Amino acid sequence: MKKIRLNVLSLIFPVIFLAGWELSARSIGNQAILPTVGTVFHNFTNAFDNFIGIGSIPKNIAYSMVRVFIGYLLGALIALPLGLLMGYFKPVRDLFENFITLFKPIPSIAWMPLVLGWFGISSLAGIFRIPYGATYALLDNFKLSMIFLIALGSFFPIWGNAMFGVSNVRTVLVESARVLGASQKDIFFHVLMPAAGPTILNGLRMGLTSAWVCLVAAEMLPGSMSGVGYLITHAYELARMDLVITGIICIGAIGAFLDLVFRVIMKRYFSWENRVR
Repeated sequence: MKKIRLNVLSLIFPVIFLAGWELSARSIGNQAILPTVGTVFHNFTNAFDNFIGIGSIPKNIAYSMVRVFIGYLLGALIALPLGLLMGYFKPVRDLFENFITLFKPIPSIAWMPLVLGWFGISSLAGIFRIPYGATYALLDNFKLSMIFLIALGSFFPIWGNAMFGVSNVRTVLVESARVLGASQKDIFFHVLMPAAGPTILNGLRMGLTSAWVCLVAAEMLPGSMSGVGYLITHAYELARMDLVITGIICIGAIGAFLDLVFRVIMKRYFSWENRVR
């Protein structure tokens, strides 16, 4: 009964929000400024239609998700080992930390002119030397500049949390393992990694969220012809605010779902953390 009551309470604000949105849209009476809830809902019920010439909503979501995961994986493959090394070996941290921290406050969008100068409109199709055809047309949607911006956005949360997690493992755990004869390798993999696991996983979670934040900026770059971010910017140019809101909802919903996946993993495998505090 308590759970049902909590679920009902959690619906109160969304209902109020939707009612306020609908009333505001009707009072304004201009779809180019604020569309009605029904107009946006209609886009979802007809999600497989070809919207403004760039394809269906699921198709654009698929392109965006592939871009995000490629960029996220590249960022994680660099950030995670580097963060672990910097957390475990103080000389490595002293060598890199101040330099990396210089770039941390710079928003991804500020890199756009430089990234375009580096990569232009090069894509995975060019990297793999794919001949012109259906495969080329598919891989050409994944521009190197977009992937770089997404990877850059995911790098710092993953790196920072990995370094912090390892460097803040309780000394008594490390010393106890060393007294019992554990090697450096054993200490790293069997003491530091499990103890820092929740912090590292939280960094991966934050990195994925940051990757989604960078998505719209990445898909604003020249050469983009697909994706939810491009759908939003192109719809804005055509005064299709209903599609702008549709794209925003898609990004928010998918980001929330991926965040939920991480929360479930943390609850399942790291529930012990709350009990030892």
